[in-house]
Amino acid sequence: MIFDQLEKFGDATALIEESGKVWTFAQLVAEADNIAGYMEKRSVAFLLCCNSASAVTAYVGALRHGVVPLLLNGEVQDDLLEHLLTTYHPKYLWMEVGRKSGNGTVLYSDGNYQLWDTRAEIYPIHDELAVLLSTSGSTGSPKLVRQSYQNIMVNTLSIVKYLSLTSKDRAITTMPMYYTYGLSIIQTQLFAGGSIVLTEASMFARVFWELLKQHEVTNFGGVPYTYEMLKRMRFGRMDLPSLRFITQAGGKLAAGLSAEFAEVCAEKGIEFITMYGACEATARMAYLPWEYAQEKAGSIGIAVPEGRLALTDDSGSEITTSDIDGELIYYGDNVTLGYAECQDDLSKGDENHGVLHTGDIARRDGDGFYYITGRKKRFLKLFGNRVSLDAVEAYLKSQGYLSCACAGVDDKLVVYTTEDINSKELCLSLSEFTHLHSSAFAVVQVEEIPRNSSGKILYDRLKGLGV
Repeated sequence: MIFDQLEKFGDATALIEESGKVWTFAQLVAEADNIAGYMEKRSVAFLLCCNSASAVTAYVGALRHGVVPLLLNGEVQDDLLEHLLTTYHPKYLWMEVGRKSGNGTVLYSDGNYQLWDTRAEIYPIHDELAVLLSTSGSTGSPKLVRQSYQNIMVNTLSIVKYLSLTSKDRAITTMPMYYTYGLSIIQTQLFAGGSIVLTEASMFARVFWELLKQHEVTNFGGVPYTYEMLKRMRFGRMDLPSLRFITQAGGKLAAGLSAEFAEVCAEKGIEFITMYGACEATARMAYLPWEYAQEKAGSIGIAVPEGRLALTDDSGSEITTSDIDGELIYYGDNVTLGYAECQDDLSKGDENHGVLHTGDIARRDGDGFYYITGRKKRFLKLFGNRVSLDAVEAYLKSQGYLSCACAGVDDKLVVYTTEDINSKELCLSLSEFTHLHSSAFAVVQVEEIPRNSSGKILYDRLKGLGV
């Protein structure tokens, strides 16, 4: 299993807390095993997480001892947590001291977190089931992704290989660990014998950059929104000599912004690596080698080691020629077992058999590099014409409208923006781009674009913001 060999790193640094406390691998393993020792093997545990040593040690302990954790936002609302508890009946809860949920017995406390025995009965779960995650980092949906031990190991080995991670690398948390991207960074760093600076501070906080410089962080990851904010913060002017590389995933980064960061990073001697993944593929499916960051800006790159990408047309036939749009299909041993929507589903085996229909529309250029062009469900019919909402968003961002999101219904595409812009001018610009009458478009100014904790736009919430 992924964490079975952590002992070999001994007294090397594994975790650095915001307070400055340092955990060696030996200390991490000892505390992880201690926590797991209070739990029965092949049971289910809810871990209410923040980016803390308490959460990481509990997670490592669970995987080392065959306990299946569901990672949740430590601040998940009580009613949503209760819904998940009644759906999955976990045997254990690991949560911050002071928070209570129903009846139970406290088995152990590290001073910050407590392990509760909920008194639920242990029920059958599949032997290969390792981790449960909510899709896209959501915290209230009962629909979970079932990841196996093989899924995690294969994807971790793949990421470590293409990022060339070593024990000298040190990351800093920029995303919650209950989000698949954030979790993969923690897993790959520890597996490689590297270290992680744990913080809940956002990139807007001075303490984040102080921690990054003080502890000589070599890498961090971010979603598209992260890079939009880094541009506004003038990342190019920052003096960050310890950074070796930075990564981007969690959605499509506008080609113009990708090219801009590729250029800035090249000037600073930092490798800029764009990636593509999903919770349903454990983490990563594709990456753009940093050497191509400028030449192939906007591309998700090529399949990760041991994986394969393909495109299919509407009939399901594979597309073999270049520059034709089709659904992106991924093949690999990191494709997860399937979904779960109730406790009985946790006994199911592999339902995907290594094949993931991503739902993304993409094209492949003549050199074999892939580009996401939209989502199968992110289309509207405007006056009988099929229009990609993602393509419109990408166009707007290329025109300088960075803080915008597109939604709507057939015959009316709505642009939601936090910027003070000329609505008539924007609609005329979209008319020229789509060759449709400007009456097909509307602009709504909002205080903020709704996003989840990982920075992804919550499109369903846009619909309630008016037209």
